[in-house]
Amino acid sequence: MHNFKPEQIEKWDKQYVWHPFTQMNEWEKEKPLITARGEGSYLYDIEGNKYLDGISSLWVTVHGHRKEEINRAIKEQLDKLAHSTLLGQANVPSTLLAKKLVEITPQGLNKVFYSESGSTAVEIGLKIAYQYWQQKGEEKYKSKRKFISLANAYHGDTVGSVSVGGIDLFHKIFAGLLFETVSAPAPNCYRCPLNLSRETCSMDCIKEMESLLARHRHEIAGVVVEPLVQGAAGMVVAPEGYLAKVRELCTRYNVLLIADEVAVGFGRTGKMFACEHENVEPDIMCLAKGITGGYLPLAATMATDEVYNAFLGSIDEFKTFYHGHTYTGNPLGSAAALANLELFEQNKLIDALQEKILFLTEGLKKFSQLHHVGDVRQKGMMVGIEIVENTETKEPFPAKYNIPHRIVLEARKNGLIIRPLGNVMILMPILSMSLAELREVLDITYAAVSKVTEEEDPC
Repeated sequence: MHNFKPEQIEKWDKQYVWHPFTQMNEWEKEKPLITARGEGSYLYDIEGNKYLDGISSLWVTVHGHRKEEINRAIKEQLDKLAHSTLLGQANVPSTLLAKKLVEITPQGLNKVFYSESGSTAVEIGLKIAYQYWQQKGEEKYKSKRKFISLANAYHGDTVGSVSVGGIDLFHKIFAGLLFETVSAPAPNCYRCPLNLSRETCSMDCIKEMESLLARHRHEIAGVVVEPLVQGAAGMVVAPEGYLAKVRELCTRYNVLLIADEVAVGFGRTGKMFACEHENVEPDIMCLAKGITGGYLPLAATMATDEVYNAFLGSIDEFKTFYHGHTYTGNPLGSAAALANLELFEQNKLIDALQEKILFLTEGLKKFSQLHHVGDVRQKGMMVGIEIVENTETKEPFPAKYNIPHRIVLEARKNGLIIRPLGNVMILMPILSMSLAELREVLDITYAAVSKVTEEEDPC
């Protein structure tokens, strides 16, 4: 690649690239962070400046950047085969990976359907669930065409995944494109949709879920949830027992449970999969993000034998799942995923996380002392720090002051990359970070929040 000057790359970026979730009018006014290389827990920009990757490059990097074992696996696979289709063929890495995923995921998930992103994994899960009921063989099931999803849910940006999403900022404008769903209240204890207090609430949000299922059971194909943590909603952590209760209700009312583990899977919550915390076995599970350790786009939608068997029949019954992607089961991505999972085992990463999780818990306590921190939420290595103008009323700062982005820029000046979700500052450190690096993540974030909201005039 040519060694272009930083200013030339910046000019071309602003001239040609449309960035995701970005107001480009603002982007074009600022000096952008242009990453050039990574190593371990750090990213380096095109000018050689060094930054701790506090968001795991959007929640995907597991063992660090440029991990030798994953690099080697990709290079070795590249010398054999870069890509061949799974339509009418198979390949070795995707076969081995499917076997491995079945071995490590919750019991009963025995079939793997590949795609390339979290959005497509969820989209596939929805289509599988819908077709499953249409092919069950009894007329009474054909009315099961809708899905229950949680308020403020985020399951991706394709039309199907947006339909079961619930973040108005992202999704409202597309309402005319979406299919009808049933919305259940989110288990958000800080901003309870039922106006209850977490100290006295008896998990009334699950009672609302039960009421919806009781009324709509004959038309509900599945309940879609982000197990334990609603990520894009601002790291909203469900109360203990909520997920297990949802599983129980799905079984009782004969609907499928679709677990979107895209963000929470592969160690982020302190176990390999979030469902493990409450011994939940979903009917369909969606995986992506950390599946390749942050290297290549790959996703998997897993299903039980019960679900899979509804698609079996003679060719003239047309029960086939007519869905596929060009790069489904890509050998390079599968090879990276296999190396990623081998590192989990070799490094006993899940066990090693427990000390880091406790370290984060202790280190986060000081944030509650800041005058404009309304709530601090954590599950495993997933952290949300909600910024408010008034902690009594929980009123956020007016959007025009752009407080979260100013905190991001302040942290960046001190060598840390973080990113907000609305008014919530997100920390999603690389799982292999050392305690010293985690301490630096916490210290820089604290200083940035303090300076922007307390030392400066925020407004």
